[in-house]
Amino acid sequence: MVQGFSREPGTHGPLTEVAPEGIRRITLWAAAIALGGFLFGFDTGVVSGALLYIKEDFDLDAFEQGSVVSVLLIGAVVGATSAGRLADRLGRRRALRLIGVVFVLGTAIAALANGYPTLMAGRIVLGLSVGAASATVPVYLSEISPTMIRGRLLTMNQLMITVGILVAYLVNLAFASSEAWRAMFAVGAIPALLMIAATLWLLPESPQWLIAHGQEDVACRGIAELTDGPTADELVRRARQRTAEDREKQRRNEAAGGRGTRRLLAPDVRPALIVGLTLAAVQQFGGINTIIYYAPTIIQQTGLDASNAILYSVFIGLINLVMTLVAIKLVDRVGRRPMVLASLALMTVSIFMLGLAFVVDMNPELTLVFMVVYIAAFAGGLGPVFWTLIGEIFPPSVRAEGSSLSTAVNWVSNFVVSLAFLPLANLIGQGETFWIFAGICLLAFLFVSRCLPETRGRDPEQIEEALDARFQHGPDRPDRPGGPRGTASPQKGRSR
Repeated sequence: MVQGFSREPGTHGPLTEVAPEGIRRITLWAAAIALGGFLFGFDTGVVSGALLYIKEDFDLDAFEQGSVVSVLLIGAVVGATSAGRLADRLGRRRALRLIGVVFVLGTAIAALANGYPTLMAGRIVLGLSVGAASATVPVYLSEISPTMIRGRLLTMNQLMITVGILVAYLVNLAFASSEAWRAMFAVGAIPALLMIAATLWLLPESPQWLIAHGQEDVACRGIAELTDGPTADELVRRARQRTAEDREKQRRNEAAGGRGTRRLLAPDVRPALIVGLTLAAVQQFGGINTIIYYAPTIIQQTGLDASNAILYSVFIGLINLVMTLVAIKLVDRVGRRPMVLASLALMTVSIFMLGLAFVVDMNPELTLVFMVVYIAAFAGGLGPVFWTLIGEIFPPSVRAEGSSLSTAVNWVSNFVVSLAFLPLANLIGQGETFWIFAGICLLAFLFVSRCLPETRGRDPEQIEEALDARFQHGPDRPDRPGGPRGTASPQKGRSR
């Protein structure tokens, strides 16, 4: 028997122990759920190559090019904001299925667009599905994840995002010679259809959601299927006991601090909200998607032609994927906090040097080196760990709402940066724009060093106490959230 799940009540999911076969099944489910992350990555990556040919076909100026990229983000904000309520009402599995259907619809509109307005409409519809997926996937993953490998499964979302980006670059490369940007978009329907199929025939509903909606028997049967021998009966008994405890905690929480979004403003949740929203903004204002969205355009400005620019962007996508795999290996060993700090430090230096390369007109190869180092720094830390953290730092009672709001802020920040990048670069210079991103990364490093505690291996009560300690006493206070695992400190009487 694998002692993989936290044994304490009130953790991220209701499971405690599973058989080795159960671990394999959960990993397969996590990969299928993370197809939502693949769609996120594919649609943010494919537009970078398609834009080189769309701007010629539709005669787009700089603002219109930026809007084709960034209008998806308007839809993503709406999708992410509504995803929490949708997933709570329909269930995680049905919400993911609906997201896949919307993605297929948006892909069809974009691929068949006969002009700039129709293309914009398709990109907005795509944004709805991408935004909703980006908020739903971390919650779903969190609720099926064992504590010991929770970080690994949650970072699978970022892994699939990077796989999606790389596949998008490869698709761009495959169709570059024919300039078939419509085909580039159309390929995105394939993973969406696979995700729909997974929700129909493979994925179970989240046990956490089932228990919260009075379907304990269904949840308990699902738990029993992941175990073997007499252990199943004991796990069912524990699950029923935790159901009663969770309902009592929820009743007290609602009486004390309200429900949903209002609960996020309660004093005991506020530190998690500040950290979640700040990291959501920093992940975008640090400049990553200016590289992802405009990699071929940036590379083209170093003197290479469009085909070579797309080829080099594939290499960037490969580095992104490899470093994400490294992060997945490290996140449950090294921890979240040191990985984010190291990532931000290296991002600060590399994007500053990238800006310097443009200001002093360094050779294209050196410019590419700085770009690759920056991508590696992001993908090896802040990129995947952000999605892990928003699945961990919020209490279970507001996890869907907290993840939804953090993801919405992430998309708003993404929209602002992607829309403003080309006009700002034309106004003050591309190198100077990258220096602004470097300054933001430096400020983010200082914020994380003071406010973000380690969350690895901790349950929600311990994470809450560690956040409170950081906000009340600063980084000099030892980062110890109470006594032994699963026990709260005496002065902390808050329940989940």
